[in-house]
Amino acid sequence: MHHYLVLEVGLAIALIAIVGLIATRLRFSVIPFYILIGMAVGPHAFKIWYLDFRFIESTALIEFMGRIGVLFLLFYLGLEFSVGRLMKAGKSIATGGTIYIVINFSLGLILGWALRFPLEEILVIAGITTISSSAIVAKVLVDLKRTANPETEMILGIIMFEDVFLAVYISILSGLVLSGSSSLGGVLLSALIALGYMLALLIVGRKLVPWLNRVLNIRSSELFAIVIFAVLFLIAGFSETIHVAEAIGALLVGLVLAETEHVKRIEKLVIPFRDFFGAIFFFSFGLTIDPMTLGGEALWYSIAAVIITLFGNFLAGMLAGRTAGLSPRASSNIGLTIVSRGEFSIIMANLGKAGGLLAILQPFAAMYVLMLAILGPILTKESKTIYNLLDKVFGFEKRYQARKAKEKPVPVGDSD
Repeated sequence: MHHYLVLEVGLAIALIAIVGLIATRLRFSVIPFYILIGMAVGPHAFKIWYLDFRFIESTALIEFMGRIGVLFLLFYLGLEFSVGRLMKAGKSIATGGTIYIVINFSLGLILGWALRFPLEEILVIAGITTISSSAIVAKVLVDLKRTANPETEMILGIIMFEDVFLAVYISILSGLVLSGSSSLGGVLLSALIALGYMLALLIVGRKLVPWLNRVLNIRSSELFAIVIFAVLFLIAGFSETIHVAEAIGALLVGLVLAETEHVKRIEKLVIPFRDFFGAIFFFSFGLTIDPMTLGGEALWYSIAAVIITLFGNFLAGMLAGRTAGLSPRASSNIGLTIVSRGEFSIIMANLGKAGGLLAILQPFAAMYVLMLAILGPILTKESKTIYNLLDKVFGFEKRYQARKAKEKPVPVGDSD
């Protein structure tokens, strides 16, 4: 009954809190735990007294709260790097990011084609398998105390590059999947409108930064929060009306506000909402997955995708690191650290669901994310052992030392 709605939502939050505490105690990423507990309950579950683990009455509300979580996740990411910072990222980061995207995106396309999916599903699969989980990667780097490592700058740069690619790609893909365009002209028009809207919002937003600095100079924390959230939800909601994913609208708002002098205050405001609603987002995603559907084709497809992703990430890391002048060991750390997949893969799967694409995309994404969310931190922690084993086979160090020996040393005293 509807008067138990608050109790059901409270039960959901309690379950999220319990598995979150377990994940923290195990020193593991909370994301797979949130998804798993969501999958464990739902319509196939049971009811004990007033505790309804089926979440029949509250499913729609929990799903809506999850959508809010997506907005806050991408809004915060936009705040983390501004357009100005992106322009100063450097040639090596742009080169490394391009290498990473091209290799992983191409492998995703090949996988979708090999599995004989339709074109729109192939494009969604490529998006699912391309983008790393910045949340998991950041947590792993901090937990393993690798923020000062030589490869960490490249890792963070690739994550930033991925976010830009994601913004463009979802804008184009949402025009294709959500608009229902069937002709090439219609698809191109939708894509152009989406890209034009994104660029216009960024350009106009940057021009308005001085004005925003004055407008947001609000002493009251209450009014400041209301103004920020009003802008976030209005622009995100409007974006959806022209077939641009609402999450991208949130990302664009974050990019613009990152240029203002109030960015630190906004970040401090948003973090609790990002964490709370973000957790509900992963729970709500798991809630939509029936564990009985995870066998068969979805399982084998996800295993194939994991194998391809592991190969693509390691290759991309080695090549990106080499272009930046990093050692093979540091380069291998790049690929092994950013192998985790999470929130962005789920967003891509949800885009496919919103567009009415094949239902197998949801369980495929769930299994794929779970596997890599578990494997990613383990591979990062054991990166030294893994590299030593691969070095015995491929001789990375010998070739690296031989290449360095060929470089001509600069004679002492010749510099002016």
